[in-house]
Amino acid sequence: MKTIPEIQTEIERLSEHRTELYTELSRLRSESVRQEIKQIDERLQSLWDEHRAERARIRFGEREDIVRRARAEDRLDRAA
Repeated sequence: MKTIPEIQTEIERLSEHRTELYTELSRLRSESVRQEIKQIDERLQSLWDEHRAERARIRFGEREDIVRRARAEDRLDRAA
């Protein structure tokens, strides 16, 4: 898994490239440029999802630990 700074760096790089592509698209309508923008948008969405997941992992711990704590709390609630 990538670190948050690595993810942010890639997001910035792709965003800058996407801006350049939009400028190019405004000058000349090109299906290949439009497709590349679409691919970059999908990759950016994936990176933002990864960024959110990593922030949650840092804040709350590993997913398995969270599930284990939730199950333990659920068992305590049922026992009470």
